[in-house]
Amino acid sequence: MYKLIIRPVFFLFNPEFIHNFSFLLIKVICKIPILSNFIKYNYTFKNSLLEKELFGIKFKNRIGMAAGFDKNALLLNELNYFGFGYVEVGTITPKPQDGNDKPRLFRLLKDKALINRMGFNNHGVDKIKKRLKKYKGDMIIGANIGKNKVTPNNKAAADYLKCFKKLRNYVDYFVINVSSPNTPNLRELQHKDSLALILEKVQDENFSLEEKKPVLLKISPDLSYVELDDIIEVSIKYRIDGIIASNTTTYRKNIISRKNKLESGGLSGKPIQNRSNEIISYINMKSNNKLKIIGVGGIFTAEDVINKLNLGASLVQVYTGWIYEGPSMVSSINKILLKKEKKNI
Repeated sequence: MYKLIIRPVFFLFNPEFIHNFSFLLIKVICKIPILSNFIKYNYTFKNSLLEKELFGIKFKNRIGMAAGFDKNALLLNELNYFGFGYVEVGTITPKPQDGNDKPRLFRLLKDKALINRMGFNNHGVDKIKKRLKKYKGDMIIGANIGKNKVTPNNKAAADYLKCFKKLRNYVDYFVINVSSPNTPNLRELQHKDSLALILEKVQDENFSLEEKKPVLLKISPDLSYVELDDIIEVSIKYRIDGIIASNTTTYRKNIISRKNKLESGGLSGKPIQNRSNEIISYINMKSNNKLKIIGVGGIFTAEDVINKLNLGASLVQVYTGWIYEGPSMVSSINKILLKKEKKNI
């Protein structure tokens, strides 16, 4: 029904408008008992064989919603109904910001892809903290944190540290985002010395706590292998728990769609799948499994998930795939994963 009726209608409209409309629609539907119960029954799929313990956290399954979908922690209860094992909110910055000028989100239909140049639009850490503080559900929540656009790179560490301090009591893990292509010069923070400064500040604070929080690093798929080596070295030095591989790409190789192909921003979806897999495999090999990996990029099917897990990922995240495949995607994949697990018993 989604692919035959709902998606064709939604795709007639501006992507960001539909994104915001979908939020409202999900909110309304989930407040109507008969509809919310229908969603839970059809899309929430639980089994102990699907659970995964990582970073000292028990995830009810391996599939999470990637950062960028629920930037402001507005849909935590509702996303739980759709079968996700965890949700990553953000990217969150210390101060609220509107992001880049519209239009800034584009579909590449033939490629099953999106291009976005949102620019860390979010309500700011204080408002998001209030929502997280009120949340009483059992969803595992990660906070993806970044710097404000107006913050110069030589002061970026303070922005990451501020978000960490304010949110540490209300989320289960953190992700340091230095890899979005949509904030000017942000990716320069992936360079060894700049990255070391951020990780040192955050981890000094983290290890001073009675209960340390898992901290991960989200990286670009456009890095060279020499740059990846530097990131692995610095991450191990500062005892980072894991890597999220990967963010969106600025490359436009092998794109079929003509419409929107030349829009600037980060490309996600099917075209990024192979590069994401290459990076997962490389990090797993070079770090000798010292760095746990969350695989992101081009996941649409159970086979896509299994490939990333076989290459070394412990968990995965989806976003673009969920937009194209629809609300049954997570439960459908989990049912196939469960069959695989049962065969291995």
